[in-house]
Amino acid sequence: MIQRLLAIFALALLLTGCGYNDFQKLDEQTQSAWSEVLNQYQRRADLVPNIVASVKGEANFEQETLTKVIEARAKATSIQVTPETLNNPQAFEQFQQAQDGLTGALSRLMVVSERYPQLQANQAFRDLRVTLEGTENRITVARGRYIEAVQQYNVLARSFPTNLTAKVFGYAAKPNFSVANEAQISTPPQVDFSK
Repeated sequence: MIQRLLAIFALALLLTGCGYNDFQKLDEQTQSAWSEVLNQYQRRADLVPNIVASVKGEANFEQETLTKVIEARAKATSIQVTPETLNNPQAFEQFQQAQDGLTGALSRLMVVSERYPQLQANQAFRDLRVTLEGTENRITVARGRYIEAVQQYNVLARSFPTNLTAKVFGYAAKPNFSVANEAQISTPPQVDFSK
């Protein structure tokens, strides 16, 4: 009887240090942070038709730029995101590339729109532009929170002794956001004042 109680007590002590509950908590934090990222991406995708409609009113606006924005939005919203996306690096990368494509297309649209004074004077377009800029900031904040949540989760999954719990219960490290062209941003820009 005493041996049985000691065995139960020893097992309880071992389980308290295994990190199982920490994995549950951090997994939920990661999923919550991911949901906020998706929410902000959806907010941006919902703005695109209004922006395109306001720009189409400008008769001479570059059709190619608008087409690229529409295509990028279609690609970004066509990717089905499931909870498994967080555990699948390839699906995560595909999703990230589609969102980066929409970000780039919208950036080009805003740069091109600067050449159209009538468009810049349009209050509806200006309001949409401010809303888009605010949404881009929200995306940045949401992605930052997701990155922090994944970092905490991955540290737990890779640290001893909780890495043993991760292996037993199948808690693999989660993919994180990355920079599209890391080599390009690590090269300092060339500035030439002689021209």
